[in-house]
Amino acid sequence: MNKIGIFTVVLLMAATMTSARKKHQQTFPDGTPVPEWFSDTAKVDVDKLGRKYVITDYGVVDDTAVVQTAAIQGVIDRAFKDGGGVIVIPKGTFLTGSLFFRQGTHLHLADGGRLKGSDAITHYEIVKTRLEGQTLNYFAALINADEVDGFTITGKGTIDGNGRKFYDEFWLRRKVNPKCTNLEALRPRMVYISNSTNVTVQDVRLVNSGFWTNHLYKCGNVKYLDCYIYAPTSGYPKGPSTDALDLDGCHDVLVRGCYINVNDDGVCLKGGKGTFVDKDTTNAPCCNIIIENCSYGIAGAGVTFGSEAWDCSNVILRDCRFDGTGNLVLFKMRPDTPQSYRNVLVENVSGRTKNGIRAAAWRQFHNPQEREDKPRSGVKNVTLRNVDIECSKRFYDVRRSDDYDVSDVVFENIKAKDPDGDFDTSYIQNCTVKNVILNDSKRL
Repeated sequence: MNKIGIFTVVLLMAATMTSARKKHQQTFPDGTPVPEWFSDTAKVDVDKLGRKYVITDYGVVDDTAVVQTAAIQGVIDRAFKDGGGVIVIPKGTFLTGSLFFRQGTHLHLADGGRLKGSDAITHYEIVKTRLEGQTLNYFAALINADEVDGFTITGKGTIDGNGRKFYDEFWLRRKVNPKCTNLEALRPRMVYISNSTNVTVQDVRLVNSGFWTNHLYKCGNVKYLDCYIYAPTSGYPKGPSTDALDLDGCHDVLVRGCYINVNDDGVCLKGGKGTFVDKDTTNAPCCNIIIENCSYGIAGAGVTFGSEAWDCSNVILRDCRFDGTGNLVLFKMRPDTPQSYRNVLVENVSGRTKNGIRAAAWRQFHNPQEREDKPRSGVKNVTLRNVDIECSKRFYDVRRSDDYDVSDVVFENIKAKDPDGDFDTSYIQNCTVKNVILNDSKRL
């Protein structure tokens, strides 16, 4: 065979190997089939969502100095009364406080359109809502949708949380009271969607949220497609607790093609906390979550379990790139909460992080109580494969603990570098290590 023929064969072999590597698992880690719904990444056609209500046609003006909450809410309410439709934010900047979408209404941000949150907390209604694993009275988000099945946020425009003053206030509180909690610093989330199914957020820019950027509670069949999610992570002030996407008791969620750079968790699984977490019906499990083809800058992790989480399963993180992210996967283990994190797959990921896999006790704001039948916490059935990562701290940071068990973990086809070099998996029950190279040294 001549050189051209050999080169062709090599290319074909490489293509075949790449195809095999990228071929997605068609089952969740527990063996159940991945529904076809996850493979349908076609974008929402806004023209099929009904009549368009361009806000400037109804008296709303392009003015960065005038808060127009009532006028914009009036357009939403009118669309609802007319049978539904799309609220269009045209080119320009429109300042508002909390807005509430209703069944059949949608939000579309035209290219160059900016819906900007007021930086005064008085412009956000106090409502019964969900935060940090509890139901309480707190400030509504900038964009709110409760029991709005089929809700969509679309377009190339921007939702701007205008968070600078909220950041300043938070860090000043921390100087006066280092134990100041998130809830004591009065600030709004950007998007809060609750009790809704068939939700799609696509193409939009979500920037500078005052608090959590996207918070979904008890939602199902959710897609975040090609979104840009950003909050400042360097200089002053950084955006405290600006989590990109908090999934609170949600199921069947696809996060695909998004860029994430925030000053806290990237994609975070929540659902409740406390010693009796499983007895409270306001809490709920998280399951069937796929995060793929995303690009991360600064963030807590590719996917974080907790700290307000207790039952999370069937989670896949794949085909993602990291650049300075805290962890690939982070398991926050609360001593006061019975937690079951299981059936997790991390594959085909690369880049730079502080840590690779991390499991450690999390005692911030915890409140242990006596319970005789408290289930034992654990992390079980976790696979990391096809990983090429450089870590500034540790690739392997799974802490031994008397409070929880770690079992059935697989490391396969791993190439990692870190300053520590530790890879003692002896205290993991049933750990499989296959083709792991750490700091250019093969471990099995």
